[in-house]
Amino acid sequence: MILGFGPTEMVMVLVFCLFQALPWILFTVVCVLAIRWFVRQDRPRKDPESVAVRRSLAEVLRAHRERCKMTQEFVAEKIGVSRQAVSKWESGASEPSTTNLVKVARL
Repeated sequence: MILGFGPTEMVMVLVFCLFQALPWILFTVVCVLAIRWFVRQDRPRKDPESVAVRRSLAEVLRAHRERCKMTQEFVAEKIGVSRQAVSKWESGASEPSTTNLVKVARL
């Protein structure tokens, strides 16, 4: 017996306290959920078109080379690398160095 309460009285006190605190608990949960909802609304949304537009560097390099009607050999000769290096860049196996990337952009 704690503070003169028996087990039955302790259960009743706990239930009473729970019902007293329940509105505050519910209010807090609703506030947290509302804040989370407002924060999500603030974020910029990713529309499917912008996600689909993103391409890898390899895809972009190949597309531009083909659009300009250049061969891998021509690009390699002008930049000063092997044709296999250009092939690796376009397949995504490796990426060009910054210097070579600038040369490709100028070409």
